[in-house]
Amino acid sequence: MGNLSLILVVNAGSTSLKLSTVDAEERSEPVETLDDLPDGIAAVGHRIVHFGDLSIDAAVLEDWLDPYLEEGAEVAPLHNRPALEAIELARRALPNVPHVAVSDSHFHASMPAEAREYAIPKDWRDRWDIVRHGFHGLAVEWVAEQLRVPRLVVCHLGGGCSVTAVLDGRSVDTSMGWTPLEGVPMGTRSGSIDPGALLYLVGQGVAVEELDRALNEESGLRALGGLDDAFAFSHFTYHVARAAAAMASALGGLDTLAFSGGIGENRADVRDAVARRLRFLGDFAVEAVPVREDVVVARHVRALLVR
Repeated sequence: MGNLSLILVVNAGSTSLKLSTVDAEERSEPVETLDDLPDGIAAVGHRIVHFGDLSIDAAVLEDWLDPYLEEGAEVAPLHNRPALEAIELARRALPNVPHVAVSDSHFHASMPAEAREYAIPKDWRDRWDIVRHGFHGLAVEWVAEQLRVPRLVVCHLGGGCSVTAVLDGRSVDTSMGWTPLEGVPMGTRSGSIDPGALLYLVGQGVAVEELDRALNEESGLRALGGLDDAFAFSHFTYHVARAAAAMASALGGLDTLAFSGGIGENRADVRDAVARRLRFLGDFAVEAVPVREDVVVARHVRALLVR
Protein backbone atom coordinates (compact mmCIF):
# COMPACT_ATOMS: atom_id res chain seq x y z
CA MET A 1 0.00 0.00 0.00
CA GLY A 2 2.91 2.34 -0.59
CA ASN A 3 4.26 4.45 2.25
CA LEU A 4 0.80 5.38 3.57
CA SER A 5 1.85 9.02 3.54
CA LEU A 6 -1.08 10.34 5.58
CA ILE A 7 -2.83 8.48 8.40
CA LEU A 8 -5.75 9.70 10.45
CA VAL A 9 -5.45 8.73 14.12
CA VAL A 10 -8.59 8.47 16.23
CA ASN A 11 -7.85 8.46 19.95
CA ALA A 12 -10.97 8.04 22.08
CA GLY A 13 -9.91 8.24 25.71
CA SER A 14 -11.96 8.08 28.88
CA THR A 15 -12.22 11.89 29.00
CA SER A 16 -11.58 13.09 25.45
CA LEU A 17 -11.65 12.40 21.71
CA LYS A 18 -8.55 13.45 19.81
CA LEU A 19 -8.18 13.44 16.03
CA SER A 20 -4.94 14.07 14.17
CA THR A 21 -3.16 13.26 10.94
CA VAL A 22 0.38 11.86 10.87
CA ASP A 23 2.44 12.05 7.69
CA ALA A 24 5.34 9.88 6.55
CA GLU A 25 7.83 12.15 8.38
CA GLU A 26 5.80 11.70 11.58
CA ARG A 27 4.60 15.27 11.60
CA SER A 28 1.17 15.46 13.17
CA GLU A 29 -1.59 17.99 12.73
CA PRO A 30 -4.74 18.20 14.84
CA VAL A 31 -8.09 17.71 13.15
CA GLU A 32 -11.13 19.46 14.59
CA THR A 33 -13.87 17.08 13.45
CA LEU A 34 -14.52 14.16 11.11
CA ASP A 35 -16.44 16.60 8.93
CA ASP A 36 -13.29 18.61 8.25
CA LEU A 37 -10.76 16.02 7.05
CA PRO A 38 -7.88 16.84 4.71
CA ASP A 39 -7.49 15.08 1.37
CA GLY A 40 -5.15 12.15 0.89
CA ILE A 41 -5.83 10.07 3.99
CA ALA A 42 -4.65 6.53 3.19
CA ALA A 43 -5.65 4.73 6.41
CA VAL A 44 -7.18 5.28 9.82
CA GLY A 45 -5.66 4.09 13.11
CA HIS A 46 -7.87 3.65 16.17
CA ARG A 47 -6.40 3.46 19.67
CA ILE A 48 -8.20 0.59 21.40
CA VAL A 49 -7.63 0.25 25.11
CA HIS A 50 -8.67 -3.40 25.40
CA PHE A 51 -8.69 -6.27 22.87
CA GLY A 52 -10.25 -8.75 25.28
CA ASP A 53 -8.11 -11.90 25.40
CA LEU A 54 -6.63 -11.26 21.95
CA SER A 55 -2.88 -10.67 22.25
CA ILE A 56 -1.85 -8.72 19.15
CA ASP A 57 -0.55 -5.22 18.62
CA ALA A 58 -2.82 -4.24 15.72
CA ALA A 59 -5.43 -5.64 13.34
CA VAL A 60 -7.50 -4.41 10.42
CA LEU A 61 -11.05 -3.80 11.60
CA GLU A 62 -13.03 -6.72 10.20
CA ASP A 63 -16.01 -8.75 11.44
CA TRP A 64 -13.87 -11.37 13.20
CA LEU A 65 -12.45 -8.69 15.49
CA ASP A 66 -15.83 -7.39 16.73
CA PRO A 67 -16.35 -9.95 19.54
CA TYR A 68 -12.93 -9.13 21.00
CA LEU A 69 -13.67 -5.40 20.99
CA GLU A 70 -17.03 -6.04 22.63
CA GLU A 71 -15.32 -8.21 25.24
CA GLY A 72 -12.90 -5.38 25.85
CA ALA A 73 -15.81 -2.97 26.28
CA GLU A 74 -17.11 -5.09 29.17
CA VAL A 75 -13.75 -4.75 30.92
CA ALA A 76 -12.96 -1.13 29.99
CA PRO A 77 -16.33 0.54 29.28
CA LEU A 78 -15.06 4.10 29.81
CA HIS A 79 -12.60 3.56 26.96
CA ASN A 80 -13.84 0.93 24.53
CA ARG A 81 -17.42 2.21 24.31
CA PRO A 82 -16.35 5.67 23.09
CA ALA A 83 -13.79 3.98 20.81
CA LEU A 84 -16.46 1.76 19.23
CA GLU A 85 -18.65 4.80 18.63
CA ALA A 86 -15.71 6.67 17.10
CA ILE A 87 -14.99 3.70 14.81
CA GLU A 88 -18.49 3.87 13.39
CA LEU A 89 -18.27 7.61 12.81
CA ALA A 90 -14.84 7.36 11.17
CA ARG A 91 -15.96 4.51 8.92
CA ARG A 92 -18.83 6.63 7.67
CA ALA A 93 -16.49 9.54 7.02
CA LEU A 94 -13.82 7.37 5.32
CA PRO A 95 -15.49 4.19 4.04
CA ASN A 96 -12.91 3.40 1.34
CA VAL A 97 -9.67 3.22 3.34
CA PRO A 98 -8.49 0.54 5.78
CA HIS A 99 -9.28 1.08 9.44
CA VAL A 100 -6.85 -0.45 11.92
CA ALA A 101 -7.36 -1.12 15.63
CA VAL A 102 -4.16 -0.60 17.62
CA SER A 103 -3.86 -2.12 21.09
CA ASP A 104 -3.04 0.11 24.04
CA SER A 105 -2.13 -2.88 26.21
CA HIS A 106 0.07 -5.02 23.95
CA PHE A 107 3.26 -3.23 25.01
CA HIS A 108 2.82 -5.00 28.35
CA ALA A 109 2.73 -8.47 26.78
CA SER A 110 6.42 -8.73 27.68
CA MET A 111 5.65 -8.85 31.41
CA PRO A 112 6.83 -12.07 33.06
CA ALA A 113 4.23 -14.45 34.46
CA GLU A 114 5.04 -13.49 38.05
CA ALA A 115 3.91 -9.94 37.29
CA ARG A 116 1.06 -10.89 34.98
CA GLU A 117 -0.69 -13.62 36.97
CA TYR A 118 -3.04 -13.06 39.91
CA ALA A 119 -3.10 -15.45 42.87
CA ILE A 120 -6.61 -16.66 42.06
CA PRO A 121 -7.98 -20.06 40.99
CA LYS A 122 -6.42 -21.20 37.74
CA ASP A 123 -9.85 -21.84 36.23
CA TRP A 124 -10.68 -18.14 36.56
CA ARG A 125 -7.43 -17.16 34.90
CA ASP A 126 -7.89 -19.61 32.03
CA ARG A 127 -11.64 -19.34 31.50
CA TRP A 128 -11.99 -15.57 31.70
CA ASP A 129 -8.41 -14.43 31.12
CA ILE A 130 -8.25 -12.79 34.55
CA VAL A 131 -4.64 -11.65 34.35
CA ARG A 132 -2.86 -8.31 34.45
CA HIS A 133 -3.15 -6.74 31.00
CA GLY A 134 -1.87 -3.24 31.73
CA PHE A 135 -2.76 -0.13 29.76
CA HIS A 136 -1.26 3.18 28.56
CA GLY A 137 1.08 0.99 26.54
CA LEU A 138 1.29 3.36 23.57
CA ALA A 139 2.25 6.26 25.83
CA VAL A 140 4.83 4.21 27.69
CA GLU A 141 6.21 2.89 24.40
CA TRP A 142 6.83 6.48 23.28
CA VAL A 143 8.47 7.50 26.55
CA ALA A 144 10.72 4.43 26.54
CA GLU A 145 11.89 5.31 23.04
CA GLN A 146 12.72 8.88 24.05
CA LEU A 147 14.58 7.86 27.21
CA ARG A 148 16.78 4.91 26.35
CA VAL A 149 17.97 3.94 29.82
CA PRO A 150 18.16 0.43 31.28
CA ARG A 151 15.92 1.02 34.31
CA LEU A 152 12.99 3.36 33.62
CA VAL A 153 9.83 4.00 35.64
CA VAL A 154 7.09 5.80 33.72
CA CYS A 155 4.37 7.62 35.67
CA HIS A 156 1.62 8.34 33.15
CA LEU A 157 -0.67 10.67 35.07
CA GLY A 158 -3.82 12.20 33.63
CA GLY A 159 -7.50 11.30 33.68
CA GLY A 160 -6.23 7.74 34.01
CA CYS A 161 -3.00 7.06 35.87
CA SER A 162 -0.51 4.20 35.73
CA VAL A 163 3.06 3.47 36.75
CA THR A 164 5.18 1.10 34.66
CA ALA A 165 8.57 -0.56 35.04
CA VAL A 166 10.51 -0.64 31.76
CA LEU A 167 13.70 -2.72 31.62
CA ASP A 168 15.86 -2.22 28.53
CA GLY A 169 12.84 -0.92 26.60
CA ARG A 170 10.42 -3.69 27.62
CA SER A 171 7.58 -3.57 30.12
CA VAL A 172 8.17 -5.89 33.08
CA ASP A 173 5.41 -4.69 35.43
CA THR A 174 2.67 -2.07 35.59
CA SER A 175 0.15 -0.82 38.11
CA MET A 176 -3.03 -1.20 36.05
CA GLY A 177 -4.39 -4.72 35.91
CA TRP A 178 -7.16 -6.71 34.26
CA THR A 179 -8.98 -3.39 33.88
CA PRO A 180 -7.83 0.25 33.90
CA LEU A 181 -9.37 0.55 37.39
CA GLU A 182 -6.52 -1.06 39.33
CA GLY A 183 -3.47 0.80 40.56
CA VAL A 184 -2.96 4.35 41.80
CA PRO A 185 -5.84 6.82 42.34
CA MET A 186 -6.91 8.59 39.16
CA GLY A 187 -9.10 11.49 38.09
CA THR A 188 -12.40 9.76 38.82
CA ARG A 189 -11.29 6.14 39.34
CA SER A 190 -10.52 4.71 42.75
CA GLY A 191 -7.43 2.71 41.91
CA SER A 192 -6.77 -0.39 44.00
CA ILE A 193 -9.10 -1.11 46.90
CA ASP A 194 -9.49 -4.16 49.13
CA PRO A 195 -11.82 -6.54 47.25
CA GLY A 196 -13.23 -7.54 50.62
CA ALA A 197 -14.60 -4.00 50.99
CA LEU A 198 -16.35 -4.32 47.65
CA LEU A 199 -17.86 -7.66 48.62
CA TYR A 200 -19.05 -6.07 51.85
CA LEU A 201 -20.73 -3.22 49.96
CA VAL A 202 -22.50 -5.67 47.66
CA GLY A 203 -23.62 -7.58 50.75
CA GLN A 204 -25.00 -4.34 52.18
CA GLY A 205 -27.19 -3.91 49.12
CA VAL A 206 -25.08 -1.70 46.88
CA ALA A 207 -25.98 -2.74 43.33
CA VAL A 208 -23.19 -3.85 41.00
CA GLU A 209 -24.12 -1.07 38.57
CA GLU A 210 -23.90 1.53 41.33
CA LEU A 211 -20.56 0.13 42.46
CA ASP A 212 -19.21 0.21 38.93
CA ARG A 213 -20.30 3.82 38.43
CA ALA A 214 -18.92 4.98 41.77
CA LEU A 215 -15.53 3.32 41.35
CA ASN A 216 -15.08 4.55 37.77
CA GLU A 217 -16.75 7.96 37.79
CA GLU A 218 -17.09 9.24 41.35
CA SER A 219 -13.86 8.21 43.07
CA GLY A 220 -10.17 9.09 42.84
CA LEU A 221 -9.19 12.75 42.97
CA ARG A 222 -12.80 13.78 42.46
CA ALA A 223 -13.80 12.04 45.70
CA LEU A 224 -10.84 13.49 47.61
CA GLY A 225 -11.44 17.11 46.60
CA GLY A 226 -9.25 17.57 43.54
CA LEU A 227 -5.50 17.83 43.06
CA ASP A 228 -5.36 21.35 44.53
CA ASP A 229 -6.69 20.10 47.86
CA ALA A 230 -3.80 19.56 50.28
CA PHE A 231 -4.87 16.12 51.45
CA ALA A 232 -5.75 14.93 47.94
CA PHE A 233 -2.36 16.12 46.67
CA SER A 234 -0.52 14.31 49.48
CA HIS A 235 -2.62 11.16 49.04
CA PHE A 236 -2.08 11.10 45.28
CA THR A 237 1.68 11.71 45.32
CA TYR A 238 2.10 9.18 48.14
CA HIS A 239 0.40 6.42 46.17
CA VAL A 240 2.20 7.29 42.92
CA ALA A 241 5.54 7.23 44.74
CA ARG A 242 4.68 3.94 46.44
CA ALA A 243 3.85 2.39 43.07
CA ALA A 244 7.04 3.82 41.55
CA ALA A 245 9.10 2.32 44.37
CA ALA A 246 7.51 -1.06 43.71
CA MET A 247 8.38 -0.73 40.02
CA ALA A 248 11.95 0.20 40.89
CA SER A 249 12.18 -3.02 42.90
CA ALA A 250 11.12 -4.94 39.78
CA LEU A 251 13.97 -3.24 37.91
CA GLY A 252 16.61 -3.68 40.59
CA GLY A 253 17.04 0.08 40.85
CA LEU A 254 16.15 3.27 39.03
CA ASP A 255 17.98 5.28 36.38
CA THR A 256 15.19 7.63 35.27
CA LEU A 257 11.80 8.55 36.67
CA ALA A 258 9.63 9.81 33.80
CA PHE A 259 6.31 11.64 33.89
CA SER A 260 3.80 11.89 31.08
CA GLY A 261 0.11 12.66 30.66
CA GLY A 262 -1.74 15.87 31.48
CA ILE A 263 -0.79 15.89 35.17
CA GLY A 264 2.64 14.37 34.70
CA GLU A 265 3.68 16.85 32.03
CA ASN A 266 2.13 20.01 33.46
CA ARG A 267 2.37 19.72 37.26
CA ALA A 268 5.96 20.23 38.36
CA ASP A 269 4.77 20.20 41.96
CA VAL A 270 3.48 16.63 41.51
CA ARG A 271 6.75 15.53 39.91
CA ASP A 272 8.80 17.11 42.69
CA ALA A 273 6.67 15.60 45.46
CA VAL A 274 6.88 12.10 44.00
CA ALA A 275 10.62 12.39 43.37
CA ARG A 276 11.25 13.58 46.95
CA ARG A 277 9.51 10.50 48.33
CA LEU A 278 11.83 8.30 46.24
CA ARG A 279 15.19 9.85 47.10
CA PHE A 280 16.00 6.82 49.28
CA LEU A 281 16.59 4.99 45.98
CA GLY A 282 19.67 7.11 45.34
CA ASP A 283 20.46 9.34 42.39
CA PHE A 284 18.18 9.19 39.38
CA ALA A 285 17.08 11.56 36.65
CA VAL A 286 13.58 13.05 36.56
CA GLU A 287 12.09 13.81 33.15
CA ALA A 288 8.78 15.15 31.84
CA VAL A 289 8.02 13.70 28.40
CA PRO A 290 5.17 14.98 26.19
CA VAL A 291 3.57 11.90 24.67
CA ARG A 292 2.74 11.52 20.99
CA GLU A 293 0.41 8.55 21.01
CA ASP A 294 -0.79 9.44 17.52
CA VAL A 295 2.69 8.88 16.10
CA VAL A 296 2.96 5.50 17.82
CA VAL A 297 -0.48 4.48 16.51
CA ALA A 298 0.52 5.55 12.99
CA ARG A 299 3.70 3.47 13.23
CA HIS A 300 1.71 0.36 14.13
CA VAL A 301 -0.72 1.02 11.27
CA ARG A 302 2.10 1.34 8.75
CA ALA A 303 3.89 -1.75 10.09
CA LEU A 304 0.72 -3.81 9.73
CA LEU A 305 -0.39 -2.62 6.32
CA VAL A 306 3.00 -2.79 4.57
CA ARG A 307 3.87 -6.31 5.74
